[in-house]
Amino acid sequence: MKDPYQIILRPVITEKSSWLKSANREVCFEVAPKANKTEIKQAVEKLFKVKIESVRTQHRTGKRKRVGRNTGLTKSWKKAYVKLKENEKMIEFFEAV
Repeated sequence: MKDPYQIILRPVITEKSSWLKSANREVCFEVAPKANKTEIKQAVEKLFKVKIESVRTQHRTGKRKRVGRNTGLTKSWKKAYVKLKENEKMIEFFEAV
């Protein structure tokens, strides 16, 4: 198994992810582009010590950006929506703050 810290890169904190967290017990992460659902599930369970019900993934293509006359793309990335099982503690990212 790969290192969980190489699979789960960072949490995605947006209005949508905050709403999903409170309404559906789902947490959103940026994950390694080549990670599959099984690896993501095992990594989250190992890092946060919670049980996972399901994992949904989504590829995000980079956006076109312009600086002066030069154009380019931001990097493409992958995100995963991880649904926790009932009666599991919610993952809190700012507990230590």
